[in-house]
Amino acid sequence: MASHLDLEEQEQLEQLKAFWKRWGNPIVWVLTLCLLGYAGWTGWNILQRNKAAEASVLFTQLERAVKSGDLNGGQGLWAQLQKGYASTAYAAQGALLTAKLQLDKGKVDEAKASLNWAAANAAEPSYADLARLRLAALQMDAKQYDEAAKTLEGVKGADFAPLVADRRGDIALLQNKPDQAKTEFKKAYDGLDKQLDYRRMVEMKLASLGVSVETDKETVQ
Repeated sequence: MASHLDLEEQEQLEQLKAFWKRWGNPIVWVLTLCLLGYAGWTGWNILQRNKAAEASVLFTQLERAVKSGDLNGGQGLWAQLQKGYASTAYAAQGALLTAKLQLDKGKVDEAKASLNWAAANAAEPSYADLARLRLAALQMDAKQYDEAAKTLEGVKGADFAPLVADRRGDIALLQNKPDQAKTEFKKAYDGLDKQLDYRRMVEMKLASLGVSVETDKETVQ
């Protein structure tokens, strides 16, 4: 009986050797690739977390520079975010903050460049849309109405639709197109939250064009 088991085990061992001789290398390569892929994925996640943490530090410093009105310092910090951390949300936020600082210091062209960067490179669509809205406002100030209208076409977020309509109404009004302005302002008014003070501003624009809207009356308990 023992001899029979030995022979059976010997046969299984030979089969295993034959199998490993034929498939051993491919199996090892597949396992190696799987392990390398997992290690790469883990390493990439760690790298992204580290980059986000580093970008957060730079963004905090940029906030301080903006509050203190330090243009050179702020632009230097923004350059670091742009160069080394463009894939993070902090880079787009940094572009928006830097544009504000540049505008405060009268650097309109530089502000436009910062907003253009955010519109083209922001990792999150909402930041890109916000940059386009602010850029369109600067273009309107410069009487670049066609450019402003084109910039607004790039705003895709549904949450920003009322603001886009309001900007388009402003452009139409500046181009002496009152009927078009009325249409756009009405879109903006209907789309804005009833609790927003900004809605009252749009209502005033409509009133100046001879359009009255029914104001919702709130009952105070």
